[in-house]
Amino acid sequence: MTDLDLPAPPGTLDEALDQARKVADAVLFEGYVLYPYRASSAKNRLRWQFGVLVPPSCTAEGGEYAEQRTDVLLEPRTADRLHAELRFLHVRRRTVERLGPDGTYTEVPELELPDRVLVPWDEGHEERVRLHAPLAELTGEQAHTRTVTFDLPPAVDHEPVLDGEGRTLGRLVRRRARLTGEIRPYVEQLPGPYRVSRLTVTVRNTTEAPPGDRTAALPHSMIGTHLLLAAEGGRFLSLTDPPEWARPAVARLRNEHTWPVPAGPADREDLVLSSPIILEDHPVLAEESPGPLYDATEIDEILSLRTAALTEREKREARGTDERAAEVIDLVDSMPDAVRERLHGAIRGLREATEPPGPPAEPPGPSAAPGLTLPEGPGHPWWDPQQDPEAADAPTTIPLEGVAVGRGSRVLLTPGARRTDAQDTFLRGCRATVEAVVTDLDGELHLAVVLDDDPGGDIRRGQGRFLYFKSDEVAPLREEEP
Repeated sequence: MTDLDLPAPPGTLDEALDQARKVADAVLFEGYVLYPYRASSAKNRLRWQFGVLVPPSCTAEGGEYAEQRTDVLLEPRTADRLHAELRFLHVRRRTVERLGPDGTYTEVPELELPDRVLVPWDEGHEERVRLHAPLAELTGEQAHTRTVTFDLPPAVDHEPVLDGEGRTLGRLVRRRARLTGEIRPYVEQLPGPYRVSRLTVTVRNTTEAPPGDRTAALPHSMIGTHLLLAAEGGRFLSLTDPPEWARPAVARLRNEHTWPVPAGPADREDLVLSSPIILEDHPVLAEESPGPLYDATEIDEILSLRTAALTEREKREARGTDERAAEVIDLVDSMPDAVRERLHGAIRGLREATEPPGPPAEPPGPSAAPGLTLPEGPGHPWWDPQQDPEAADAPTTIPLEGVAVGRGSRVLLTPGARRTDAQDTFLRGCRATVEAVVTDLDGELHLAVVLDDDPGGDIRRGQGRFLYFKSDEVAPLREEEP
């Protein structure tokens, strides 16, 4: 990465791009190194899961692809230029060598130091390729002249490994393979009364490499490939929630191996992040997150506690695996208790889901969050349709085999094969007590029940956390039945 970004005045496009890059960094390094952050861990032996563009000759092996296409709708308005930034990781294959008494280096599986254990590893080096072009030059036959090509030549780097007294113990050897690619932008104004254009940006790996498996292809591949697109003064339309008039045009867009979303501050419409993983519009990083942990399949709190519990040997190996893994270990080891407590959960915002008739409710007690209306009294489901004025009135009982089944009735659970929930299969033949008859948003009746032999039944009743079954999935239980 050779570009230097100068500080930008507040509110400018560059400042919005900086905010979007923080989210893009999380996309770029997602899954880069997983807990327990050691190269020897099975989780870290099959890496690079998102946005992998391999050479065209390697697409038949492993189901990877060589091209990524982004389609978005753009209202140019006052915009006259497109700014595009392609970002990806380029693999650098690292080996470890020990210095022998005769002054020669020998490749070894590990090199143990007091603070870390160095092992072979594939490092990811961030690359950026930028494109700036007038929108008028991205249409028609002249668009091909704006194709940007890049060539990253092969290289070998050596880094000495020193002991505490400055003596050379060995070296790290990093090998980078050749990687070439291109970015092809194209703008087409769509017919109709609306002044809207379809912007297509295709990213392609053009590296000439011999066919091989995924391991052989990765050094020639683009990893975590994504795009940042900006048209200052223009408006990109959301694919998730477009204006009604734009929905037919959105349905005709063709995004391949990517998902574009509006990015940057929520009040900006001229910036898009085209990501290899699905994101919501205007994604942001969690304020509570203490730093990049690279393992989004885990909750930060659990991940931090598990990392803190690693043995000293495991931490030394993690520090020797990768610099980013070492930063995670140091981050967790130095994390203040106040920061760790913040990871225990957060409420972004609450809205009032129900509004019971009558006088305004009293201010919430200490156990209720502001803005959330809780049902009065124990035993209510977490969402009670009968307290929702917009829901249909539900009866208090359901006739089953000539018996009126309602609150307090005891039933036998008989879930059938039509239900796909495996947990319900294990409940077949269990006895339960009906707590409520409720309707869903489609007006279908359900019985809210608690298992008779559930040791946490009282807690479920108090919190309104019940199991729900339709009438054909239960049978009335007569006390004389065994």
